[in-house]
Amino acid sequence: MNAAMVRLRTQGKTMTKQTDTTNRKPEFRLYHVAGEGEKALWTPMGAAWTHKDHLGFNINLDLLPRSGRLVMRAAPEGKDGNGGQQ
Repeated sequence: MNAAMVRLRTQGKTMTKQTDTTNRKPEFRLYHVAGEGEKALWTPMGAAWTHKDHLGFNINLDLLPRSGRLVMRAAPEGKDGNGGQQ
């Protein structure tokens, strides 16, 4: 699906969005967070890209947890991948 265009019907409006994310760095990282505070365990689980029209996201998941929280953070500039944890 290289640079395929997808047409969607939403509330009577037709929108077109780019679905190709292969050549773009993720704008957001997704994490599964178990626990609270300083003892929380953040597990990287996927990435997200903003649609061209900025009305939605393409989300790729590497895993799907059965419980806990899903947190989406801006992708880090470097390669530390810590999700912006404080």
